[in-house]
Amino acid sequence: MILLMSENHLNDIQELSVELRHLRYFVAVAEQKGFREASRFLHISQPAISKTVNQLEQELGIKLFARSGRTARMTPQGQVFYQETLRTLKQSDYAAEAARRAARGETGTLTLGFCSVATAGFLPSIVRKYKELLPGVRLLLKEMNPLQQEAAFSQGEIDVGVTRLPFAKKLARELDVRVIFREPLLVAVPSGHAFTAKKIKFENLSEEPFILLHRDGAPAVHDAILAMCQRHGFSPKVAYESDLMQTTFTLVAGGQGIAIVPMCTLNLRPEGVRFLRLQPDEYRAELIVAWPKNSQVTVLKPFVDLIEQERKEIGNQARRMLEAACNPTK
Repeated sequence: MILLMSENHLNDIQELSVELRHLRYFVAVAEQKGFREASRFLHISQPAISKTVNQLEQELGIKLFARSGRTARMTPQGQVFYQETLRTLKQSDYAAEAARRAARGETGTLTLGFCSVATAGFLPSIVRKYKELLPGVRLLLKEMNPLQQEAAFSQGEIDVGVTRLPFAKKLARELDVRVIFREPLLVAVPSGHAFTAKKIKFENLSEEPFILLHRDGAPAVHDAILAMCQRHGFSPKVAYESDLMQTTFTLVAGGQGIAIVPMCTLNLRPEGVRFLRLQPDEYRAELIVAWPKNSQVTVLKPFVDLIEQERKEIGNQARRMLEAACNPTK
């Protein structure tokens, strides 16, 4: 069923049992000014075109053409119908192409959950390149910590997430995961701290007041820090627990304690803070991209593929940042 509208597009809407084929044949006859010419143009037999146009006229209850010999000229009502038909066919072509583009993953909406500090070094570039690749895609960004992303995946609120492991067992079975890079932990100390070396043994931190990021911010990293303290024979003296990494660095710079943080926090470029490498340097925090295994979102794959293509450069950029932060004199 096709809805054809009168000139003002608001009144006299008439519902017709008409196929697009009827309209295309009609336009061909109108523009070629005859049935024989339309037959040659469409490579369709003239009787078939004549029959189709006659059906259209019967359905409308009006004459679209005044026939004179081999010539067919539009009647006044045919001219009105012609203008409306062009609009209908144009919209039909647009709708078909839009559907094909969606099927190819060129249009749609992609909702991305991301950890802001962990992705600050590379996500802006990924977003820019993705939009250049697929300008028709609407990209929705939602800043979320790992626990929030886990809940968002469970509720179907995000299509893809840049986050950290682990997930709950049931959710883990439902997600595909790809590692973006593995980053070391660093010790953040006030610029004027007595620790002057570029590296610090873990056990030498036992008497230091710790500033911990709240577990909700990064559960895996939080748990790893406590586990490493236990392995080295002490429980950390927690002076503060902060909700934001910016708060953590403010406290460190203010001389209120030290913090063990993922390398990605260098993206914040905190003032009044120095970074030391840990000995032993055995833990790596994994930053991953995750998405549902059964996802039907066609615009998802180009995003995941783009991250994979950029993964080496993301890692190189992180290593350069680490080298500059922990070897500032070089």
